[in-house]
Amino acid sequence: MHYKSMEEANGGFAAAAPTQGDGGKVVKLRCSVKTYDWGRIGPESTVARLYERNSGLQVEEGKPYAEFWMGTHESGPSFVVVDSPAENGVAENGGITDTDTELLSLKDWIEQSSEIRCLLGDKVYQEWGPNLPFLFKVLSVEKALSIQAHPDKELAKILHKTQPNIYKDANHKPEMALALTKFEALCGFVSPEELKDVFHNVPEIAEVVGRPIIERLLQMEEVEKSKEVLELIFTALMSASKDAIAQALSRLISRLIMKEEARELTEKEQLVLRLEKQYPADIGVLAAFLFNHIKLNPGQALYLGANEPHAYIYGECIECMATSDNVVRAGLTPKARDVPTLCSMLTYKQVILHSTSLVCVYFL
Repeated sequence: MHYKSMEEANGGFAAAAPTQGDGGKVVKLRCSVKTYDWGRIGPESTVARLYERNSGLQVEEGKPYAEFWMGTHESGPSFVVVDSPAENGVAENGGITDTDTELLSLKDWIEQSSEIRCLLGDKVYQEWGPNLPFLFKVLSVEKALSIQAHPDKELAKILHKTQPNIYKDANHKPEMALALTKFEALCGFVSPEELKDVFHNVPEIAEVVGRPIIERLLQMEEVEKSKEVLELIFTALMSASKDAIAQALSRLISRLIMKEEARELTEKEQLVLRLEKQYPADIGVLAAFLFNHIKLNPGQALYLGANEPHAYIYGECIECMATSDNVVRAGLTPKARDVPTLCSMLTYKQVILHSTSLVCVYFL
């Protein structure tokens, strides 16, 4: 399909990226920009600056710029700029201007180019056709993303078949994030010992979940069985009524504020106060105690396999993932939640972290 304007192709958003094409030429890509409300605002966002540099257009000062997509996924496809003379199609800042005359979807361009299909390789092309098997993104995170997980291939097929309006494709979505700035995330469940400490120190969770289930965990010594109890606890917590969560969080926040006057709060307690300001009365605030709080320095990376819970908290990163937009959410979000699916799909692996400054953290 051909498009005659940037507005027709991508709602007014543009980007450029080099790739090898006919005769080794560099071709320009115009890519999708996502303005989710958790993105960094205006020019403070690396995503916004990429958009501005590539499009030659000014960013909007009060608008969040969250994600910059490069790939063929239908939720945010890239387009190749064709038939555009360099002297007319490049802005002074190196970006693509509105003088570009024609856009061809990257997917169609791959389909039409035998050389590009050759570069992809027969095996990739036979399985994926003109779709790239990966999706590359830049993220600028100002406030926390949802507590979420991405399904494996088997579950993705089922979700896409039964709820195609929510789950847009039938693929899995393992992903790696490489920090561009200092970067924070919640990833995976804390170790069994740390989990016991949580229930000793955060009575509000026991009030919501019920003391009998908590006691089962506290008295348990076998790690494998503790996973079964962890699933019961997490499911009970995430399924609690809005009134129960609101009351528990009110008591928790009041207690932490009073506690802060007497001593410095732990990093996790400070994080919970930050999250509560962003998402008042949200179950995800309370659930944050159950997850590892990861801090990455620029250049460090985090890999997340299928069915592992996580939530990016703050910072900027580049991401590479299997080409999918499937996200199962259950907290820290105004978007649709699928609590039963999330609670049933997780691996409930518990990880012992010896340092919060690891070169690469794996949740396989």
